[in-house]
Amino acid sequence: MATPLNHPQRRPPLFRRAIKIRHRKAHEVQDPLPQTVQEVGPGTPRFDLVPQVEPPSHHFSSEERALLYEEALYTVLHRVGQPEPSHVSEASELLRYLQEAFHLDPEEHQQMLQQTQQLEKPMLFLKATVKQAKGILGKDVSGFSDPYCLLGIEQGVGVPAGSSPAARQRQKAVVRDTIPEEQTHRTQVITQTLNPVWDETFILEFKDITSASFHLDMWDLDTVESVRQKLGELTDLHGLRRILKEVRKDKGQDDFLGSLVLRLQDLRSREDQWYPLEPCTETYPDRGQCHLQFQFIHKRRATRASRSQPSYTVHLHLLQQLVSHEVTRHQAGSTSWDGALSTQAATILFLHATQKDLSDFHQSMAQWLAYSRLYQSLEFPSSCLLHPITSIEYQWIQGRLKEEQLEELATSFSSLLTYGLSLIRRFRSVFPLSVTDSPARLQSLLRVLVQMCKMKAFGELCPESPSLPQLVKEALRIGTVEWFHLKQQHHQPMVQGLLEAGKALLSLVQDITGDLHQCRRTWNKIFHNVLKIDLFPMAFLELQWLVAKRVQDHTEAVGKLVSPEMGEGLFQLYISLKEFCQLGPSPSETDGVLALDGFHRWFQPAIPSWLQKTYSVALARVQRAVQMDELVPLGELTKHSTSAVDLSTCFVQISQTAQQLDWPDPEEAFMITVKFVEDTCRLALVYCSLIKARAQELSACQKDQGQAANMLCVVVNDMEQLRLVMGRLPTQLAWEALEQRVGAVLEEGQLRHTLHAQLQGALAGLGHEIRTGVCTLAKQLEVGIAKHIQKLLGVRESVLPEDAILPLMKFLMVELCYMNTNLVQENFSSLLTLLWTHTLTVLAEAAASQRNSQLASNRLKIALQNLEVCFHAEGCGLPSEALHTATFQALQQDLALQAASSRQLIQKYFCSRLEQQAETTSEELGVVTVKASYLPSEQKLRVELLSASSLLPLDSNGSSDPFVQLTLEPRHVFPELAPRETQKHKKDLHPLFDETFEFLVPAEPCQEEGACLLLTVLDHDTLGTDDLEGEAFLPLRSVPGLPEDKEPGEVPQTRLPLIYPAPNGDPILQLLENRKGDREAQAFVRARRQRAKQAAQHALRPGR
Repeated sequence: MATPLNHPQRRPPLFRRAIKIRHRKAHEVQDPLPQTVQEVGPGTPRFDLVPQVEPPSHHFSSEERALLYEEALYTVLHRVGQPEPSHVSEASELLRYLQEAFHLDPEEHQQMLQQTQQLEKPMLFLKATVKQAKGILGKDVSGFSDPYCLLGIEQGVGVPAGSSPAARQRQKAVVRDTIPEEQTHRTQVITQTLNPVWDETFILEFKDITSASFHLDMWDLDTVESVRQKLGELTDLHGLRRILKEVRKDKGQDDFLGSLVLRLQDLRSREDQWYPLEPCTETYPDRGQCHLQFQFIHKRRATRASRSQPSYTVHLHLLQQLVSHEVTRHQAGSTSWDGALSTQAATILFLHATQKDLSDFHQSMAQWLAYSRLYQSLEFPSSCLLHPITSIEYQWIQGRLKEEQLEELATSFSSLLTYGLSLIRRFRSVFPLSVTDSPARLQSLLRVLVQMCKMKAFGELCPESPSLPQLVKEALRIGTVEWFHLKQQHHQPMVQGLLEAGKALLSLVQDITGDLHQCRRTWNKIFHNVLKIDLFPMAFLELQWLVAKRVQDHTEAVGKLVSPEMGEGLFQLYISLKEFCQLGPSPSETDGVLALDGFHRWFQPAIPSWLQKTYSVALARVQRAVQMDELVPLGELTKHSTSAVDLSTCFVQISQTAQQLDWPDPEEAFMITVKFVEDTCRLALVYCSLIKARAQELSACQKDQGQAANMLCVVVNDMEQLRLVMGRLPTQLAWEALEQRVGAVLEEGQLRHTLHAQLQGALAGLGHEIRTGVCTLAKQLEVGIAKHIQKLLGVRESVLPEDAILPLMKFLMVELCYMNTNLVQENFSSLLTLLWTHTLTVLAEAAASQRNSQLASNRLKIALQNLEVCFHAEGCGLPSEALHTATFQALQQDLALQAASSRQLIQKYFCSRLEQQAETTSEELGVVTVKASYLPSEQKLRVELLSASSLLPLDSNGSSDPFVQLTLEPRHVFPELAPRETQKHKKDLHPLFDETFEFLVPAEPCQEEGACLLLTVLDHDTLGTDDLEGEAFLPLRSVPGLPEDKEPGEVPQTRLPLIYPAPNGDPILQLLENRKGDREAQAFVRARRQRAKQAAQHALRPGR
């Protein structure tokens, strides 16, 4: 196979001196790491968590700092390439930053700068990596190419900025013709492809970056083949044209694919881009792209650090120094470092790593070692460690590191793990919740430890390390015990004594309870989410044993004789222990008996002291509250006085004490509840006595009776408030829950009998006191109501009823508004009920005495109506069901009748007869059938009397001579319409009349109340008065043609059973009869009495 230089049998000299580095990621060799860990066995690094590994100091000696400073200055002074967009471009700014970071004064800085400037310059190299190409031309007959690249640096001939290939003379052999053969480098040949991948790296030396340019030619390797072979590869006409072109060129001559020329001074320190390949002619302008990576590196750096130490170590120390400066600078500004390097530090570290040609793996290793050391001595986020952990894990291959490098990495793992566990052991003080970001910082630390322990490097270098959850659990357990002892020392009393010891123990238990709350709310979530460790139950089990021992020792020291002061302290301690135990796991979640199980028995001797203390404090407060009470309502909405509020507060405190006590033993809990109820009822009765005495005391000093009434209202309201509070006692003391608890130890009904009997007795006493007070207030008003009703009856007749009742309504308005203002709703409703009952009684007596006076009855009727509205007060007074009693309804009905006119009474009479007709279904007296309709166009009422049937035989011959009298009633509504009669039928109990009658009458009277057609069936007697067979009433409102004001269609038949008047007398008729001066009334009564008399003479025969 021929080469581009036509030497097919040997490699040309330019390739013999080429410096070539091929990428072998699995076998890359880097600078060694320092050895710091002693090995236990051959090739096995030791990882021991028992001894404390001291973290390396982040401070350097003056000599080490001088070497580092020289290295950093040298890096900045010999910067090569264009700056990165995010980096600092000015060298002066970087030098100022270095002076600040190394804490040098200006003189020292200038001296070191001058010395560094005098050092020999480094050798400059361009590290060029040819990665791949895409879209290149296919030069072979097959449509593919066998590409390879020639590259090198042309020194001394600059390429004008912005120049293109068209601006210079186009030539194919750019590299061959411009770069000496010994400085030309060549890649491998990739056969038959248009997208070759080389991934080959070359180190190219140059002298002056300003006049140097990078050249790359891409060629298609051609081998000598016969025409027959080429025809065998032919696939299309395009391939045939290639064959014809091959015939015209020399044998073995490679085809040009494209070229690339770059000025070195235009490149950044690191470049990674796709570059278009330039053509030599315009025949094929698009010749594909080539992926290249560039890096400017140094060789033979003149600094002492570079000559005496590995590049990795120097970079590690420089990184450590700059990070330390970043952290301390933020701390000086009262801010915390967030892990982001300043642009100056990032620029210097980037330049140093680039110039020293440090791989990404070495940079990650340096970052990990520097950060893990600094984290143990400086304060900055542990999250900064995650990036190097991830990078090391991604690139980890153990075989690439030497023994001392492995030992240094293992030591860093061990040191950070030990330090992290020490922080976890002291997490309560290291990560206090008073600092907002403490939970996040602890969670970040745990995640760093988890990621570190998951690393392949950690598993290979520390194989004997226990699991991280196991180590963390032990650290948390030990830390909890240590924290407890520190808290106990903190609360140690200055003066020895049982009281002081109890207060110290109480404070200790409260602090521990608070810590457990924090563990449950915050810390447990963090440890569980990251490590699946439940911190809360672990801490509770450790602390409860420690607490139980100290509480039991204290209660035994107190003994059975408990003083009030000691009892108060023991009660607070008992409550705190209850809260502590409530935080603990349920019995099903524990493996055995807890030390605090049954701790309440330690406090049994103090129960009498607690109960007596509770009652004494409440009694003293009640006495003090009543003595200071002026019996003035607290406000418009709050109508009781201050003492009632204080008493309610006392009861609430007693209930809270009972709830806090919540004694576990059922039988003893029952006895304690009985005592609480007894004391509460006793306080209620004491309060009633005290408040009444206080009212008498204040009333004696008042001359105004109204003020005394105000005080009485307040006293009643206070008692009502007390009754409401007492009614809530079963709920506040949780009687239902207690009944369920004591069901197994007490007889059935014993609790209800005992507790409810106590409460009901107290409530009954309160109710009696309230009723007595309300009755006293009601009696003061009843006298006034009675007087005004009597005055109402005596007003002269010329005064309108509405005006006559005004004094009564004004009196009630004033008095009831006053009472409503001064009484609570319950007592005001009770007062209204008493007054309403009394008022109805007075009105009923007045109505009975004025039965014959329509005027007086009308006034009483209007008074009743207004009183109903007044006492209802639009829903704010008595409800309707409380107002509409039987007495009220009877009185309302009587007054409505008594106040009505005679004609109104007559109409009401016919209304009642129509109701009687509608309710009658029996046809024992017979029945009459009619058809009635109204003709609006003619204003005529047409009545067709069809027949009668089943009439009573009223003659001695066992039959009757029936006829029907038709009358429109009431007569005063139809004064001009005379009665009509049918034909008389002889000896016929089932007469067929079939007669039609027409009444000329307007529609309006027919729709009046009580308007009806009276059908009177009579038995004709020749010698005497006609006998009454019965009556039937047809309401005119229901007649077809009246309601709709339309011509009726087909008129239905109406079957009306015959009825008799009421035998016992009608109350309406009695009222009309009493109106002696009213002729119309008297005539109506006589007519109806006659009908009733006739009906009484012809009673139904037996069996009919």
